[in-house]
Amino acid sequence: MKRAVRLLGVGRTRPLPALALALVLTLVAGGFAAWAGQDWYRAAHDEQAGYAAQRDAALSAGEQAVQNLNTLDHRELNRGLDLWESSTTGELHDQLASGRDEFADRMKEAKTVSTARVLSGAVTELDDRAGRARVLVALRVTVEAADGAKSDKDSRMLGELTRTDGRWKLSALGQAPVGATSTG
Repeated sequence: MKRAVRLLGVGRTRPLPALALALVLTLVAGGFAAWAGQDWYRAAHDEQAGYAAQRDAALSAGEQAVQNLNTLDHRELNRGLDLWESSTTGELHDQLASGRDEFADRMKEAKTVSTARVLSGAVTELDDRAGRARVLVALRVTVEAADGAKSDKDSRMLGELTRTDGRWKLSALGQAPVGATSTG
């Protein structure tokens, strides 16, 4: 019996090393889990992270919409004009939809292909609560004429975005002013 008691560690003055190690590891794991859970909760409920996500979504949608509205192939007019309309909302959408047939006729006659590529973009204003944003997009538009001649034009566009049904869409678009402004 004395031997059985000794094997179980009863009557020993030192704790069993394996038991102590297991206890320490359990406490460390529990502490880490609590810290990671608290850190995750803070990140998930951080207003700045949500704002940054909306800013990134607005920029991505704005760049894509500006590119869409500067790209059109006379051979695939309906597809291109449908993309224009799906990228816009509000008054800009209404203008594009109402002038669609006339514009399509001009494009068929001109037989041009324009292709836009975004060079850079930035969100200049964001009101997440109101669902409004403004973007500045620099792009290069390549126009291929009916005779095959190509020309490139770099431009900067200012776009206004409105969040509609959870998606950012272009609600206004214009050329950004170039050059210095006078002070005085």
